[in-house]
Amino acid sequence: MQKYLTALALLCASISAPFGSVNGAPVADADNPVIDWNKTLLTIVRTKGAQPPTVHPTRSFAILHAAIYDAVNSIGRTHDSFLVEVNRVSQPASEDAAAAAAAHEVLTALYPSFQARIDAQLEQFLAQLPDEASKNEGVRVGRAVAEAVLALRSDDGSDAAPIPYVFGSAPGNYQSTPPNFPSQPQFTHWSRVTPFLLRRADQYRPGPPPALTSDLYSDVFNQVKSVGIAGSTSATADQALTGKFWNGAIQNYWNEIAQTAAKARGLNTARSALLFALVNAAVADGVIAFYDAKYTYNFWRPVTAIRAGAADGNPETLADPTWLPQSGNTASDPSYPGAHAAISGAAAHVLASFFGDQFSIVVTSEVMPGVERNFRSFSAAEQEASLSRIFAGVHFLSDETAGQKLGHEVAAFDIGRVLGPEEGGDSGWN
Repeated sequence: MQKYLTALALLCASISAPFGSVNGAPVADADNPVIDWNKTLLTIVRTKGAQPPTVHPTRSFAILHAAIYDAVNSIGRTHDSFLVEVNRVSQPASEDAAAAAAAHEVLTALYPSFQARIDAQLEQFLAQLPDEASKNEGVRVGRAVAEAVLALRSDDGSDAAPIPYVFGSAPGNYQSTPPNFPSQPQFTHWSRVTPFLLRRADQYRPGPPPALTSDLYSDVFNQVKSVGIAGSTSATADQALTGKFWNGAIQNYWNEIAQTAAKARGLNTARSALLFALVNAAVADGVIAFYDAKYTYNFWRPVTAIRAGAADGNPETLADPTWLPQSGNTASDPSYPGAHAAISGAAAHVLASFFGDQFSIVVTSEVMPGVERNFRSFSAAEQEASLSRIFAGVHFLSDETAGQKLGHEVAAFDIGRVLGPEEGGDSGWN
């Protein structure tokens, strides 16, 4: 995506734990405002009805963290900006205040119904910062950057109406899936949203899914048919648990993994701002990219394929007309490539490039309260999150392989756009 340079004249005169409270007052932790505001957005998107149904939440995370990073980087100037660079910071400015002010401006603009609570959080956070002149300058920088970032993203196509979809009827065509039978697929317009750092949505479009008569298709069909069926007797207990554990909004998992890693390494505000901006830009760009591929190939989901196995021209794919996935419902979009895989691939690639792949992490489930999974590397968590969709019965292995590759490619490109090709690979940039 084209790099924008916005020179903002800043006149010299011119958060906290997510909605926690003590005696009715919001509680803030001044240690790392980047993590605190990430938690705040996670709380918002988990609130029923808060997220517009036709706007993918990864856009909000990318805008939030692009604004935080560009605000902080306008002070420290350690790397290139994402979208906006502020000129003429006239005096020492607080990076913490800039981060908090930028986050506040973004979240109140994107989620105005939460403004009172977000205002209170910002006020309580800023009260902990001692140097008034530095704090005030940081607030001016953060607000100016956030306003510019929001203006740049205001016409990115995210507010367009979804494109009406006509289901196919030929073997291999995506069709509405039982038992929920959605009337329309989701996010049919999302490939037309302007990427954050990618040049275009189809930049890394994968090749087509396997032909229905191929040996590869036979293998992936029979694999998900066996281990992904509701009440499977082929899946191990751990595989069945894996299919359930990751059955939530996958970008939320990875933001929490990034929080865990940033805390474990004691990252300061500037390093956290860079990390979260790249994680969420890569994830948001990956979502735009995988929707481009999904609605290019329009490949059917396992539940459709398995029920229609007799009509696909492949003698190795026997039909089961009553087959249902372990997860119960199937997401309302085409199968190829896998969303969990693309998002996990993008996030894990950024995290592994930043910290090195070997990293002990504990992951909590979005949908199974109190259940945790332990991993010794980001790639291990990525692999399990991807494979979980097979155990859930909603994807073929070929979907996940293509999704992971797409996520890696998007992340490597996005890192290179900000850090340069020398630091954009796997050599590390912490």
